[in-house]
Amino acid sequence: MRRFLVALALAAAAVPASAADDPAVAVVDGLYARFDATVKNGAGTLKDRVDAVGPTLERSFDYPAMVRLAIGAKWADFTPEQQGAITEAFRRNFVVTYANRLARAAGAKFEVTRKSEPSGSNQRVLTHVTTPDGDDSQIDFVVNADNRIQDVLLNGNVSEVAGQRATLGPPLKAGGADGVLKFLRQRTDGMLTAKPAP
Repeated sequence: MRRFLVALALAAAAVPASAADDPAVAVVDGLYARFDATVKNGAGTLKDRVDAVGPTLERSFDYPAMVRLAIGAKWADFTPEQQGAITEAFRRNFVVTYANRLARAAGAKFEVTRKSEPSGSNQRVLTHVTTPDGDDSQIDFVVNADNRIQDVLLNGNVSEVAGQRATLGPPLKAGGADGVLKFLRQRTDGMLTAKPAP
């Protein structure tokens, strides 16, 4: 349910033009505009969605910061080569995961409830999502000083990065950097080769 609600935020209508002068909101605006355009005429195939949203996700999200936070203190023990390979595998997995979620997100209504507010050294863009069946959720984007998203929060406190940390914890404990890299690659490949639901 948690991932489904986060997915619903990915098919938003355009953010009001008055928010465009806020750099943090502009990031979210561009992200949602791309997602909305992607599913406007139907979800298409997963590959179609990956191709459509990948470049926008690349511009919008800070993958190096996200994977570093998701791995935690063990990140410093990895070699630069391992860090680079894991960051790339994380990026690919993130794009495919969000493109996969996007298929289930059509029909949601989205609005920015506040332009942005301070959150430590970052800005938090607060949004509200209403699903076609009337379910309401708060979806917030944590935007850093480089105006890139480094976390997504459901109802103010359920963190995408924390979820990634929990998911990557077992392969990290079992196999270190190589275990994380293998896990990310296999999970991504599994999504790409899965047969679409009828």
